[in-house]
Amino acid sequence: MPLFSNAYLIFIMTDLELATHAALEAGKLLRQHFGSAATVDESTDHDIKLALDKESQDLITGILLGACPGDALYGEEGIAGNQESPRQWIVDPIDGTVNFFYSIPHFCVSIALRVAGEIVVGVIHDPMVGETWTVERGGPALLNGRPISISQRATLGESILYVGCGKDEATLRTGIERFHRASLRAKKMRMMGSAALGMAYVACGRLDAYIESRISLWDIAAGQLLIETVGGSVDLSPVPGSADAYSIVASNGKIPLEEIL
Repeated sequence: MPLFSNAYLIFIMTDLELATHAALEAGKLLRQHFGSAATVDESTDHDIKLALDKESQDLITGILLGACPGDALYGEEGIAGNQESPRQWIVDPIDGTVNFFYSIPHFCVSIALRVAGEIVVGVIHDPMVGETWTVERGGPALLNGRPISISQRATLGESILYVGCGKDEATLRTGIERFHRASLRAKKMRMMGSAALGMAYVACGRLDAYIESRISLWDIAAGQLLIETVGGSVDLSPVPGSADAYSIVASNGKIPLEEIL
């Protein structure tokens, strides 16, 4: 018989260990269902909501609030816990839902912890590739336990940029115009369908910048801490009239982006 139960071990984890555990468990759920028929709860012109989004968030909520019942949780699929708490978990249970639905293996689970308004923990887990980015404020940014660093590329001509296009007419137009301008100058352009993975890729030097005119907090909270920890730059501008929606320019802090914004 084990000396400690799994429930007890979860209870004594650090915040980073707890977030990583929750992301990995949600990743197992997503891998299990990947490639099979998924129940669509809502479908709009440029987005899909799956029943699995909520199932994944419920799993994460149970782990996080089970260990920290006094905390708040703010996720793409709703809120839970004590919303007066200074400790708030920020969760995207499937970032890249459309990719997942179409059996494109590029999506992730993103979990961050915000304490008194400051992001202090970030985890991004790609269950298909088996990559997990972790960071805690004041500590190193890691990929599968190994330190990461941003790219050292300093010109657009040698850079790879990810420009997102959003989901409404205005953000689509802005994104396409930026994509066109950047395409004339950058080495290559990418439009990948997962903001959190895009930011993780910037943090570990695979991409040089990620730009989008409207993105939600749960998509970028963990990635922001990753990029800033390794010395990159994240510029967020609130979208007027929208709670926790931002225009974002995240980069290695070395390439000039003014020409395409």
